Amino acid sequence: MFTGIVTDVGEITSLTPGGQTGDRRFVVRTKHDMAPVPMGASIACSGCCLTVIEKGPDWFAVEASGETLEKTHLGDWQRGQRINLELSLRLGDELGGHLVYGHVDGVGKIASMTPEGGSVRFVFEAPGELARFIASKGSIAVDGISLTVNEVEGNRFGVNIISHTQAATTLGAAKVGQRVNLEVDMLARYVQRLLEHRP
Repeated sequence: MFTGIVTDVGEITSLTPGGQTGDRRFVVRTKHDMAPVPMGASIACSGCCLTVIEKGPDWFAVEASGETLEKTHLGDWQRGQRINLELSLRLGDELGGHLVYGHVDGVGKIASMTPEGGSVRFVFEAPGELARFIASKGSIAVDGISLTVNEVEGNRFGVNIISHTQAATTLGAAKVGQRVNLEVDMLARYVQRLLEHRP
C-alpha cells in the first residue's frame, strides 16, 4: 500500500533478463537508506509495486514479469532512466495523498503541457476502458504520483502540476507523447461496479 507521495527519483543503472522467460531484472540507484528496508519489501517504481530481491546501501534490484512489462511502461525502461520511487506505507504513517495499491490499470500518454502561472497544465489521455473511472476532483495516480483531476473530457483529463511536484518527480522532465502508468482510484472502481449491478 502506498500514498502516491513520491519520496525519491531513482535511476535505472542496469537491466538484464530475469529468471523466467520474458522477465526483466532492474537495478535502481536511490537516495533512500536501504539498510532498514527488508528483502521482499515492496517499492512503488513509477507506480508499479515491485519486490526487492537484492539490495545494497544505495541501490536495490527488482524483477518484473513479462505480463508486468506488457501492461505497464516498464518494458520501455532503459539504463539511465529516472523513475519515481515510494517505499510502502507503514502503520501510523501520514496518508498525504490517497490510497495507491501499485497495481497499474493501464498506460496513458501525455497529450499536452501548457505553462499556467507557476504550474504546468498537463492533459493526459487514458485508455478508453479506464476513462469511466476518472472523475473531476477525484484522485488518480500517474507514474505513482497522487494527483487531483481538474476536469475530464472524453478519455482525456487535466491536472495542474505545481513547481514542487515538478522538482520532486519525473514530471519535471516530462515530454508530450510520453507514456505514463495510470492507477485509478479504487473507490471509483467500487462505485462503478455498484452502479453496474443495481437491480
